[in-house]
Amino acid sequence: MSCIAGCRHLIGACRVRDEAGAGAEMRTRRHFTAEFKARVALEAIRGDRALAELAAAHQLHPNLIMAWRRQAIEEMAKVFNRKDRSNDPKSDSKAKIAKLHAKIGQLVVERDALASACQGRTS
Repeated sequence: MSCIAGCRHLIGACRVRDEAGAGAEMRTRRHFTAEFKARVALEAIRGDRALAELAAAHQLHPNLIMAWRRQAIEEMAKVFNRKDRSNDPKSDSKAKIAKLHAKIGQLVVERDALASACQGRTS
């Protein structure tokens, strides 16, 4: 008898297996938190351990660790960039507060105008 792939091997001797057969286990994709990625990338940047050791310790592929390391290094410059303050929560909240104060002033003016118009009709 031949295997599923049509090879001349005996059943079970060939490495080719059908999707429902043995050895074809579906594994769900793992999701990692940003904190975990940062910790692993920092360990890779430090270089205290070899990349293979890090990969084995965290059960990750070395290419994934290198990608996280590369991304961390590229994004590190943005932390110290003083010109880009658009993501700064303090400046964002200050802008919102200024906008709200302007809206309050506009509403006060409209209220006063309506109040004086109503008093003019009753007289």
